[in-house]
Amino acid sequence: MKLTLKIWRQKNASDKGGFVTYPIDGISTDMSFLEMMDVLNEELSAKGEDPVHFDHDCREGICGMCSLYINGHPHGPKQTTTCQLHMRSFSDGDTITIEPWRAAAFPVIKDLVVDRGSFDRIIQAGGYVSVNTGGVPDANEIPIPKRIADEAFDSATCIGCGACVAACKNASAMLFTSAKISQLAMLPQGQVERMTRAEKMVAQMDAEGFGACTNTGACEAECPKGISLTNIARMNREYFSASVKSENV
Repeated sequence: MKLTLKIWRQKNASDKGGFVTYPIDGISTDMSFLEMMDVLNEELSAKGEDPVHFDHDCREGICGMCSLYINGHPHGPKQTTTCQLHMRSFSDGDTITIEPWRAAAFPVIKDLVVDRGSFDRIIQAGGYVSVNTGGVPDANEIPIPKRIADEAFDSATCIGCGACVAACKNASAMLFTSAKISQLAMLPQGQVERMTRAEKMVAQMDAEGFGACTNTGACEAECPKGISLTNIARMNREYFSASVKSENV
């Protein structure tokens, strides 16, 4: 395939940045999107030009590092991670626009690489179990209803890629934060810190500068793991309950 790539190039966080157009040929439909980017970078390096900087790690749809905004969609036109997007999803002669995540809380480091440390700080605020829950029990020792276990597991599949933020017109992180709150709030080990967890994580989310949720549903539609909006409703209930308890103490 022959393609035209319009890629956002930005030297650093303070640089204005802009789109640069690159023609590329000989792309196989069996390549992943990141492999196509590798081919481009090999060509740029051979010419003595600076390759395009982008995040990647596992390339197996697990880590969420491959955060590219492709043709107006986080991770591209399919509900999958960029590394699992294949060039068969495009046609010969296509023009593909590639951008970094656009959010004040995700400042650009260089080109397509953004700093998602804000997500780490939200987790550090309360997305863990710190109380002594004893040794690791056998799988069936603590009875947990299957529905609850399934919902907790579905929430835990969030990979923290930030597609929800990139898709949201308000750059809200509520889907991510609510998934991390939900996965612990529904399990026995997470009950002791349940109230303080919701308060601390929501407070940190707000402090990072993420926008508010207006229930447009773009986050769920673009999430590569299909995290449900019901997590946001659960987080709101958790936060409200924690706030009421704090007022009564």
